Amino acid sequence: MVDRTMLSVLTASRGFVALVALLSVLACGQMARAETSPLLASEILALATTDPAAALARVDAEIAEAAAETPPDIVRLRDLYRLKADLLHAQGRLAEAARVLLELAGSAQAGQESSGGDPIAILHEAGELLARAGDQRAAERVYRAALEEEAEAGMPVEVRRRTLARLAEIAEERGDSEAASAYRQNAAELAERQPVPTRGAGEEAEAESVDIYYATDRAPTHDPYPGRFYGHDRGKLEYGVATVTIPRNHVPGRIEAPSILSFEVTPSPARHIILVSVKPMAGDDVFARMRAHLEKSDTDDAFVFVHGYNVSFEDAAKRTAQLAYDMGFNGLPILYSWPSRASTIAYMADAAVVRFSGRRLWHFLEDVVARSGAKRIHLIAHSMGNRAMTDALELMALKRGGGDMPVFDQIIFAAPDVDAGLFAEMATTIRPLGRRLTLYASNEDWALAVSRKLHGDAPRAGQGGENILATPVVDSVDMSLLGEDMLKHGYFADDSSALVDLVSLFWQNPDPAQRCGLELRESSEQKVRVWDYQPSACDGATVLPLVARLRHAKIGTVEGVKRTVATLLHDRSLAARIEPLVERLVSKP
Repeated sequence: MVDRTMLSVLTASRGFVALVALLSVLACGQMARAETSPLLASEILALATTDPAAALARVDAEIAEAAAETPPDIVRLRDLYRLKADLLHAQGRLAEAARVLLELAGSAQAGQESSGGDPIAILHEAGELLARAGDQRAAERVYRAALEEEAEAGMPVEVRRRTLARLAEIAEERGDSEAASAYRQNAAELAERQPVPTRGAGEEAEAESVDIYYATDRAPTHDPYPGRFYGHDRGKLEYGVATVTIPRNHVPGRIEAPSILSFEVTPSPARHIILVSVKPMAGDDVFARMRAHLEKSDTDDAFVFVHGYNVSFEDAAKRTAQLAYDMGFNGLPILYSWPSRASTIAYMADAAVVRFSGRRLWHFLEDVVARSGAKRIHLIAHSMGNRAMTDALELMALKRGGGDMPVFDQIIFAAPDVDAGLFAEMATTIRPLGRRLTLYASNEDWALAVSRKLHGDAPRAGQGGENILATPVVDSVDMSLLGEDMLKHGYFADDSSALVDLVSLFWQNPDPAQRCGLELRESSEQKVRVWDYQPSACDGATVLPLVARLRHAKIGTVEGVKRTVATLLHDRSLAARIEPLVERLVSKP
């Protein structure tokens, strides 16, 4: 349930009427979702980069329209609130931006990477904006709400002590030394007590921890709250280990977060994916830990994930953990996080920093190859992260000059926000580095449609349809039938059938003709083939855990597949349908 303090904070915001309307409708069980226009979303995002004031007026009109619908489109409202907060912040209207963030903190929708994010982190963001705006009393109320949510979520003592320290600073700024002293005393007493879980051991047992290794050139904020430990400024290259908890009732492809559908505000390990710790470490220590991990898990696999535009370190860590968990990946899950501003309207700012990060990514990949102990290394880049990865791989290929290749196993370019012509040229140079190169594209990807407009109508490599990029050095797969998020941009990881394709590549490196759901496009030439993905042909919910099990058990024969299917699938009709799909993966083409 939403606690009283949170409600008092939310009622102070101007948009609370819309939130009340949402709660009323949802409480009556009316949870239908109105259709969101991707074209409308792309128009707003494009306008935001050129005329923020006009974009703000457009967003206000869209919020009013969405709130008036019966029932309101909560996904659309959530995305519009985040965009409005970003626009107000960019215009220096900090107090107004904070109020919109408070609405967002209370109405985050589960299951979408583009969600408002962790409500606690948003409360910290809103509190800081209010403090900078000079409204210390409002900032104090928001930070007190954050403190209550941190205690309810069982966050580490150091996180709550840091929030109390910030409350003491704010009290001093408004001239209340007595309150400041009380906050400091509370912090001291908290440090003396052993942390007591507020949700009980039973709920903790309903979550599993996933450790991911990371490298980042984001500057640290040193905020002890894990979701805010790294910001969006550029810093030196740092290494470390982050821990993410995944609820046991997790749905593959989802990034579960607190949901207004169940009147949730506080993250719960039993229901939500949570970044619980971020631990910077020396490079030597991280690589030593990687080697120990591989030795203990009896595998030689690793994958490196490079996130895209408008992604925080927290969201990137959650996505990396979700990929590893959903694929049953027992090797090394590694994240490279570049300093995206994690803001809808910061496209140009992200574009300005990502290619510099490509050079640092190059050095990091060389280290992963030489020092991690992994022998089969897979690479996945999403969206704008492909700019960093293509630059890094081109530099690596030119430096190596054709020797000791391939260095990597699978190289996945997911929805690459890269000029299509440039990508084709770079792919030729990069090709010797990988055992197989795969391009995932979509004709429904409206984030790339915006990017194309911003680049003078130059096609992007991640755009599908009739004009999908086709080259003999890359397997091009059109994923236009997938896409759950507002802009249909995260399809590569938010659908279980798409994850089947990833784990199949990691397992057996099958040709596209062998893989579940891929159909050769009739217009394809013999040497330049294009594949269309048909999710209905692949039962992702059944095939994903089955293929993950086979990969983990190192089963690579038709006979082994038959035995495993017979053991795991007791429904004979289901087994008869699924077995041929999986057998093809291990059969010689």
